[in-house]
Amino acid sequence: MLQALYQMQLADCSAAEAERQFRQDYDMKRVDTEYFHDVLSGIERERVDIMSALDPLLGRESKALDPVERAVLLIGAFELLYRIDIPYRVVINESVELARQFGAAESHRFVNSALDALAKQCRVVERSGSRNG
Repeated sequence: MLQALYQMQLADCSAAEAERQFRQDYDMKRVDTEYFHDVLSGIERERVDIMSALDPLLGRESKALDPVERAVLLIGAFELLYRIDIPYRVVINESVELARQFGAAESHRFVNSALDALAKQCRVVERSGSRNG
């Protein structure tokens, strides 16, 4: 997923093109292809709204983001905003791990901060329930 979003940014290609390329070039047997498709196409479709939600939380211009950081943030923000079936803690933890593995030295802290702030806005009920239970 991260690689596909990275490719979409660098090659300026659509989600459909990136997905087609991945299906052609990679063994997708162990990939949840429905999730892969839903997230890629969802990010493309909702990108303006996702970035509108993220921009005030970044503390810098989104255009200045490293492509890997941007891809990680897009995945995490999409899941927080549109995939409420995925617990916010799981979204943040997985995003932080992706940033730790593939991002710049301190990008995991930046990703954690931005997605935690977004979760406070869009997962209010879930967050309050996790504190009480």
